[in-house]
Amino acid sequence: MSETKFVAINEILSGNYTDKHISVRGWIYRTRSSGNIVFINLRDATGILQATVKRDNLSDEMFEEAKKTLIESSIIVKGTIAEDKRAPGGYELRVDTFQVLQSAEPFPIVEDQSPEFLLDQRHLWLRSQKLNAVLKIRSTIVGAIHQFFRDHDYIEFDAPVLQPNQCEGGATLFEVKYYDNKTYLSQSWQLYAEAAVFSLEKVYNMGPTFRAEKSKTSRHLSEFWMAEMEAAWVKLPKLTEIAKKEVQFILKQVVEKNSPELQVLDQDVEKLKHIAESEFPTITYDKALSILKENANMKVPWGKDLRTIEENKLMEYFETPVVVTNYPLEIMAFYKPEDPKKPKTALCFDMIAPSGYGEIIGGSQRSEDIDYMKKRLRETGEDEENYEWYFDLRRYGSVPHSGYGLGVERVVAWICNLDNIKDAIPFPRTMNRFQP
Repeated sequence: MSETKFVAINEILSGNYTDKHISVRGWIYRTRSSGNIVFINLRDATGILQATVKRDNLSDEMFEEAKKTLIESSIIVKGTIAEDKRAPGGYELRVDTFQVLQSAEPFPIVEDQSPEFLLDQRHLWLRSQKLNAVLKIRSTIVGAIHQFFRDHDYIEFDAPVLQPNQCEGGATLFEVKYYDNKTYLSQSWQLYAEAAVFSLEKVYNMGPTFRAEKSKTSRHLSEFWMAEMEAAWVKLPKLTEIAKKEVQFILKQVVEKNSPELQVLDQDVEKLKHIAESEFPTITYDKALSILKENANMKVPWGKDLRTIEENKLMEYFETPVVVTNYPLEIMAFYKPEDPKKPKTALCFDMIAPSGYGEIIGGSQRSEDIDYMKKRLRETGEDEENYEWYFDLRRYGSVPHSGYGLGVERVVAWICNLDNIKDAIPFPRTMNRFQP
């Protein structure tokens, strides 16, 4: 006996199965009955298909089963595909066989639920068309990042998640008891990647990052994914060009592969295509302050980082992501060097996305001056001895090198037109949420 061949819904909606008798499996997304007919919207991973169950076309037992089966029940249906402009996608399955695999209990998620309730039910809300679309686009973005770096001869390099040192800031560290010692969950792969570039020259990685940020905004997570790169022989101008090309490549891949999902999310496909094909401008921190002052009457004191409100206002004057370089040195991490051509500023950059999505990439050239880095660590109360292994990298044949990190969820949120970054990751972790 041959195994049943099941047809994916997206293949049906492509028009290749009209008038053919097929088998389909999936879950009931919506159902309604009227007399001797039941209309079922059947979903699988690829789409939604209307299945029409008429009493005259199958046994009474099957019809009654179809009539009482609740949403999210898993089913197998067989029948003939017919073109019908009234149906979602323009096709319907005229059912002659209806089989329940598992009958669902009343589904707890109904319309107009609060965001917090949907987060409590995240394990079930993943079935929604919105998150189905987001997760497909996220997969494309992750795949594009890997492809971009591998196409440019970068080596994937892994670093420990448990780390003895901080990279970005003590206030946001997650401390972990490690036998009789203490260690921290990774804030960044960077310090270990710098060790690797003196062997492999060009490395990249994608992995989870942990920051104990006590923030309840729609832009922050405590656990998120970073796509990071580090390269020898690269200085800041070249670094920013690599970042621009990466984001343009990601956009092109999503537009090519995920137009149906973008439409589900009400994202403008043509707008993303235009951004992907456009040049991203580069401005300095000083220029950003000037734009804010002259055009928005926002006076940001020199030396202050740009807040969300200021980034959003700045991006009202740009249609594409913008690279902002040369932030004040005093607010930068210890490993970011001073720009000799612009004293008191760092050889660093942020890439800010349009439409209020904020910073999506941050990076810098790396300092090669051990004394300078020790001084910066002392200023922040850090024990420089913990970084001796890192300083060794400068003692034995150091070369100019640079790197950056791309926030995967921030890029997903921007491309998917999401209101909250929590929807850019399957199971978000924040200061108030670590379940389910």
